[in-house]
Amino acid sequence: MGNTFFKINFIAAFVVCSFANAQLFRTKDRMDNLEGFDGQKFSYGFYLAANNFDYKLVLDPKFGMDGQKSLVQTKAAYIFGAGLIGKLRLNDYFDLRVEPGLQFVEREIYFDTQTNSNYADGTSTQLPINQPFTPITLTDADKLRTVKSTYVDIPLLIEVHGDRWYNSRPYAAAGVNWMMNLQSNSKSEDDNQQGIFRTTASNFAWSAEIGMQFYFSRFKLTPGFRGTFMINNESVADNAETPPYWSSAMSSAKTRAFMFVLKFE
Repeated sequence: MGNTFFKINFIAAFVVCSFANAQLFRTKDRMDNLEGFDGQKFSYGFYLAANNFDYKLVLDPKFGMDGQKSLVQTKAAYIFGAGLIGKLRLNDYFDLRVEPGLQFVEREIYFDTQTNSNYADGTSTQLPINQPFTPITLTDADKLRTVKSTYVDIPLLIEVHGDRWYNSRPYAAAGVNWMMNLQSNSKSEDDNQQGIFRTTASNFAWSAEIGMQFYFSRFKLTPGFRGTFMINNESVADNAETPPYWSSAMSSAKTRAFMFVLKFE
């Protein structure tokens, strides 16, 4: 599925670039489009994105690993997102951009952690120390958690770009994101024992992006690739009395996303 996603992105980027090449470069002595566009102090637009969202897991060596075997696995989500663009021109080569967007995400986490029943008597020397608990037999429903997230993603990016070549120019950008999860259930009293995987509401990430800007007669089209990587742990620990089959198996769970974006300004 992952290979298919990236093939689709590659084909889309190829089609966009081929179309831009045909429209912008093949006509001899074509005049530059939107010559004064980048001289504006402020500009705006919108973007569409094809996204791949996943969790980067760091597993607890005691509850999340069985020797070299990982007991927790994730399945990525492939989604579309959209957002707005606001740009502040700093100088000829640098812009400050804010690009708030909305992402609807659904991921799966599979817990193959039945072997943690071996720690039911509790441990006092092996970290992490756990209290005795009553083991349960994990059903298929217990092992699978579907995690739904709706992120309000607000990246603040510094963009650097090269000089225009005909009606195009390359660019790169990097910055920080604030990502509010509107479907966070961090304040829920129920946890994985009742089938609820809890996640944090307010999150921070960093992003990096690279792409090419194309100038048409009426708008600027920007295809680019962006990576966004969460800084904080999004997993909320289960309640103290819950057996260590779920959140205890993970030291951290952080979102990572790869996006193909199409910007219109």
